[in-house]
Amino acid sequence: MPSHVFADRPVPQPPERGTVDALITRTRLLRGDMDAVRRDTGADDDDMQARWQRALCDLAVHHLDDLGTHLGQLKEGLPAPAAAPLAAGPTGHGAHARPGTGKASASLLSRVGSADWNLLTDEVSWSGELYEIFGRPPQSGPLSLDELPSVVLPDDQPGLTAMVTDCLVDGKPIDGEFRIRRPDATVRALHMMGEPVLDSDGCTASMWAVLRDVSDLRRSERTVRESQDSLQRQEQIARTERQVAVELQEAVLPPWRGPVRLPQGGPASLDLAAHYLPSAAPSRIGGDWYDAMALPDGQSLLTVGDLTGHGVGATSSMAMLLGALRGMAVAGIAPGALMGHLNELLETSAQPALGSAVCCRYDPVAGTLTWAQSGHPAPLLFRGGTGRGLTPPDGVLLGAMPGAAYGQARVQLQTGDVLVLHTGGLTAHGAADASGEDGLLALASRFGEAGTAQDCMRLVVEQYGHTERQEDACVLIARVGSR
Repeated sequence: MPSHVFADRPVPQPPERGTVDALITRTRLLRGDMDAVRRDTGADDDDMQARWQRALCDLAVHHLDDLGTHLGQLKEGLPAPAAAPLAAGPTGHGAHARPGTGKASASLLSRVGSADWNLLTDEVSWSGELYEIFGRPPQSGPLSLDELPSVVLPDDQPGLTAMVTDCLVDGKPIDGEFRIRRPDATVRALHMMGEPVLDSDGCTASMWAVLRDVSDLRRSERTVRESQDSLQRQEQIARTERQVAVELQEAVLPPWRGPVRLPQGGPASLDLAAHYLPSAAPSRIGGDWYDAMALPDGQSLLTVGDLTGHGVGATSSMAMLLGALRGMAVAGIAPGALMGHLNELLETSAQPALGSAVCCRYDPVAGTLTWAQSGHPAPLLFRGGTGRGLTPPDGVLLGAMPGAAYGQARVQLQTGDVLVLHTGGLTAHGAADASGEDGLLALASRFGEAGTAQDCMRLVVEQYGHTERQEDACVLIARVGSR
């Protein structure tokens, strides 16, 4: 605390006790509210957002604890003599102490101490709290200004020396930090504030200082910075991964966005339209796909599918699977057998995943659709203003069971029929919600009035395009042309 021998200023008067009591009460209430917020932040150590929030709460608690300490000392006046026990500090301050901090820090007063170095008599006076901070028994006596650097870490000694020199020679106030190593080998960070005390001639007679142990506070600040840096790195990684996933998806999915006819010319060609509907969460780009292509034998391939997972891993697995599917379809492998090969491919993949898919071959000459599925929603057939789901053949999820057999089904298509293939996740509730399929079937009459597949797709996007869905989704529409 400032010495009473200041020659250049009057002795400051202490504040009224009622004002300080009110501040202490408000601080305690705020401390309790902060504890409640800290409990509500959760305890998921794997969630960087939660870890950062808890670190900020801990930092706020440290600031409130320090504020409570200083207000308590302001209320009680000058600290107790060095011989007085620490327990003689202000009553009620234990309400500010954090549980589990140990006996040495049970009294918050042990974190703030004062010192006075008399340059004329070489006398040094330390408060009892300062002995506690430095970990020194009172009988060992205080440290002089010459001895003080011996307990300061080497990297901080020049800074301390400069502060003391500026104070004693130039009369500058001290306001800085340094670290000490206590006799028990622990390192503590101290914040020091002080001023020179002038005699009647204006010369420096002594130097007083208040030293505060800010180790816990700095540790909390460091935790906040590290947590925030880690969170920012994770966000940057997530943005990068999403960008890679989007670019990979765009490179693999068919480049056409407008209407397409397969095969080009010929009888009963298919009028096609497709659309990708992203999820509300940008980080949840998944392994959904759609594809349509003309095959060498004059038939057409139609397929949609979905792999478990999100991000680059899911899109890269999707790219591998779709490439294999295209190759086997070009080779003339039937949909049922093709599903079996895809199942074995996922079983032996370095990145195991589960997948669901529909694979169709359309014969424009016979007007038939041969298809197989692996735990996927069946295609929807719209005819004459009504719609229904096709009866699915046997098939389990891709990658779920080695050696699984997949059945095939065949349906006769007519001019004007509309076939809708889709992945799950159309609605806000995700893939498990049947309302997505029900909503599509409810469009049957409007599909009957639509002139093209693109017109049908506009109806789908109008209904589902603005949905805050949990998963991404794909829709492929094929409309059978006239013979």
